[in-house]
Amino acid sequence: MIDLRSDTVTKPSDAMREAAAGADVGDDVYRDDPTVNELEARAADLAGMEAALFVPSGTMGNQVAIRTHTDRGQELLCDEGAHVYKWELGGIPQLSGVQPRILDCDERCVPTPEGVADGYVAEDLHRPGTGLLCLENTHNSRGGVAVPKEHVDAAARAAHDRDVPVHLDGARFLNACVALGEEPAAMTEHVDSVMFCLSKGLGAPVGSVLAGDEAFVDRARRVRKLFGGGMRQAGVIAGPGLLALENVDRLAEDHENARRLAEGLDDVEGLSAPEPDTNIVMVNSEAAGLTGEELSAACEERDVAFAAFGEHTCRLCTHLDVSDGDVAVALDRIADAVQAA
Repeated sequence: MIDLRSDTVTKPSDAMREAAAGADVGDDVYRDDPTVNELEARAADLAGMEAALFVPSGTMGNQVAIRTHTDRGQELLCDEGAHVYKWELGGIPQLSGVQPRILDCDERCVPTPEGVADGYVAEDLHRPGTGLLCLENTHNSRGGVAVPKEHVDAAARAAHDRDVPVHLDGARFLNACVALGEEPAAMTEHVDSVMFCLSKGLGAPVGSVLAGDEAFVDRARRVRKLFGGGMRQAGVIAGPGLLALENVDRLAEDHENARRLAEGLDDVEGLSAPEPDTNIVMVNSEAAGLTGEELSAACEERDVAFAAFGEHTCRLCTHLDVSDGDVAVALDRIADAVQAA
């Protein structure tokens, strides 16, 4: 099976398994796990932040950030396709008592300064006010778009001009950095917190990191405990996370494989696939007379797995367990499925 459902399906390398088995551990709730402490320090440095917090998942990292930044009843600004709004089980109101105010950011993927200004609500006797702006980079629902630094900076400045903090959902943040040729610390220059995953393209079996200034991370640590994320001998999963940080540069291979995959899909009669920015390929099958579910099912019968992502759209992700040879085989099998339909 060539598994293109997500970059979350990667298997830990032998080196990661050895790092897990040999990790020096302690109770992380007491801040006694040296491997977790090292991971948090290295991740904070990479992201250009003062401190970082190891969390089990990207969703927890985002929701911890929202709860830490906001007061109950406030509003949160985000794109209509944002992961924090669309794919996290309504966590914003359930866990933080915050109401989303949805912005249409179009292909830009983050709001313009004017969009931030239009969405902003000042606190008064009748309204709780805007408490947070959430941005996303890369943007999952919009096909792994790598949002340029200047667009992130402009939206963040507009929020800060109104004393609104900014959280960056960077589940694939390092993919964006590699694709844009930007240093991670430069990309976070104007945001107050960032979450990025170790368990996607970087290949760790579990874990994400939430980073910000020391005061923010101190508060976030309490929220993580509230949400059930206080871990004990977590070095056994932080050890592979440390090795995952060494995989940043190789994300470029995934991006190249994604470009080859998109180009090949676009050559199949009835399919269309725009060139991707990063490792996510979106393919439309309407001209082939196939729904996304039908295309996905037909390809799974041919040992190629990917997910329907709309009525006539599917999402395919390249990752470190997918070689250029796998891409070639997948393209042959997908073409066969379309021709047989």
